[in-house]
Amino acid sequence: MLYIAIPLLFVLTIRLFFHVYFSAAFLRKAKKAETTQPPLSIIVCAHDEYHNLTQLLPLLLEQDYPNFEIVLVNDRSNDETYDWLLKQAELHPQVKVVQINHTPAHINGKKYGLTLGIRAAANEWLVFTDADCRPTSKNWLASMAKEMNADTSIVVGISPYQKTGGFLNLFIRYEALITALRYTGFASNGMPYMGVGRNLAYRKSLFMETKGFTHILGVIGGDDDLFVNTNATAQNTRVCMHPESLVYSVPATSTRSFLHQKIRHLAAGKKYKKAHRFVLGIDIASWLLFYPAIIACFFATWFVWPALAVLLAWATALISVHLATKRWGQRFEIWAVPMLDFLYPIYYLTTGAAALVTKKIKWKN
Repeated sequence: MLYIAIPLLFVLTIRLFFHVYFSAAFLRKAKKAETTQPPLSIIVCAHDEYHNLTQLLPLLLEQDYPNFEIVLVNDRSNDETYDWLLKQAELHPQVKVVQINHTPAHINGKKYGLTLGIRAAANEWLVFTDADCRPTSKNWLASMAKEMNADTSIVVGISPYQKTGGFLNLFIRYEALITALRYTGFASNGMPYMGVGRNLAYRKSLFMETKGFTHILGVIGGDDDLFVNTNATAQNTRVCMHPESLVYSVPATSTRSFLHQKIRHLAAGKKYKKAHRFVLGIDIASWLLFYPAIIACFFATWFVWPALAVLLAWATALISVHLATKRWGQRFEIWAVPMLDFLYPIYYLTTGAAALVTKKIKWKN
């Protein structure tokens, strides 16, 4: 029966390694923060987001930061967005509106809107979020700015989903937590591979020098994670984990919209650097193979060892989730982690397979 036990031991070892690897990142003392406050340009690209913008803009305007502008890109909206934005620009000098009436056929609407917004930005440091996002405090910009030193070109932030209740919302928040745990953990250990456009900052000069999204024009999405994947290094990237730097996002309310969103994100992952795909593949594969190996051991009439393996995997998973959320000042239902840990590989297997074969995905238009 060793041919069954050895694979389980091998997969368990890999799972434990990654749990310890990530936990170490959240236990490590944060790097010394900067005291400088460079001028910032917040960029938000929106399509038919009138109601979300009316909630987001006041939160941006009340940021406790000495010098910032807000660049709002209206991408062919059909609602009241344009007239409302013009009024806001008249009322608030730091608000700048970029209007898009037509998008070239060869470029994705989101990338085109962001490119025009970046070109219109007056400052070197750009901070990105989405219309359906909400900064957790008035010190969001100040917290992100503390990571912007002379050697830094990219600052990766964290963007959890809001808690609304129900199992779908619980799983969406867990999936976002695992994604953040993974990319912040890798980045903190010297391997930045992605960021989320809901809470991300980088230099305008970096965007211009690297020709922006030119190399990913044919990819739906990827304006955040693929840009970071291409340009981030251990030397030029820092992670902002301060609780006041979090930006909460409005979650999907239906399984269909959630899966559509995740398929789009996973499809972009096919373009990651080979080394990143390899390491991430090992992490995901160990998760996908763990529970089948456990079940195989149970069918082989072994009960003690697979039970101990499950308990050990769950314990280390609980520790890594606890350390991450404690570092971020975020709360999560720890009691649900074992159940979600079991469901996650099933979710990933189905959405990952769909992402591999999906070719036509749209942003919102």
